[in-house]
Amino acid sequence: MPLDARTDLVAVTSGSTGGPKGVELSRTALEASAGATLQRLGAGAKDPWLCALPLTHLAGLQVVMRARLAGAPLQLLERFEVAAVAASDAAFVSLVPTMLRRALEHGADLSHFKAVLLGGAAAEPELLARARAAGVTVVTTYGMTETAGGCVYDGVPLDGVDVRIGVGGHVQLRGPMLFHGYRNDPAQTAKALHNGWLTTADLGELRDGRLHILGRSDDVIITGGENVSSAEVVAALSTHPAVAAAAVCGVPDPEWGQAVAAAVVARPGLAPPSLTELRQHVASRAPAYCAPRIVLVVDHLPVTALGKIDRSSLRRLFED
Repeated sequence: MPLDARTDLVAVTSGSTGGPKGVELSRTALEASAGATLQRLGAGAKDPWLCALPLTHLAGLQVVMRARLAGAPLQLLERFEVAAVAASDAAFVSLVPTMLRRALEHGADLSHFKAVLLGGAAAEPELLARARAAGVTVVTTYGMTETAGGCVYDGVPLDGVDVRIGVGGHVQLRGPMLFHGYRNDPAQTAKALHNGWLTTADLGELRDGRLHILGRSDDVIITGGENVSSAEVVAALSTHPAVAAAAVCGVPDPEWGQAVAAAVVARPGLAPPSLTELRQHVASRAPAYCAPRIVLVVDHLPVTALGKIDRSSLRRLFED
């Protein structure tokens, strides 16, 4: 994350709206995000932060920014380790769903944290229910590199953040934590930013003042002329008792255009679910055309360093 010598812009080598890599964030935006988070959580100088995320990613950098802005102690882990997280006496920690799942599977007690900020990827309802049943105070966060990290907590925008639903159901965001632009790409910047609003690749809706993310526009699978939300299929698969985790994508199909393909991790101690079993399960919870036509049982899902599904690697699983 090099600091531009001419300005206070930080070039972050990632992006979430479908644009190119190289997202420019100002110090002002980073501090606005960190300050709004501290205010929402009621975090102060006596509340230590634990950073279990890579500092090469914005999520890790923002943990450092929050601690610095609050004047609070900061604990750094070189790498994520369940035992180290469980043993920490910090008040707050940021995790991605994969990390939280691993902690729960190892029986780690995270109930002593004032809050576990969960972001980086969509959290499955089953995971949230399991964590809260274990006494973990989970705060789900929604945001992206272009918003200097999470800007909507538990569906409610942070102070200073405006949310609306734009054309085609795209989530649009406005606030002081927005990025400056895409590095060396004014055309892509103009496409994403208009009149102070950022148009994201996420689809959502506002219900009772809360933002609900329905999925990403680029995660929509068109099969037999029907639009299938990958997120909806994942949510349905995740309720099967033999499924520990799932990821879904579309693969080319000569008859249907695209076929819904699912990679699933079987829950330890249970027999791997069959294609027929999972198709029936999904069809009982979503339209029948959402049922996967291809299922691969894998030991683990391909993920990035931050625990997000690596979609390129996921598609290669089916190509192979």
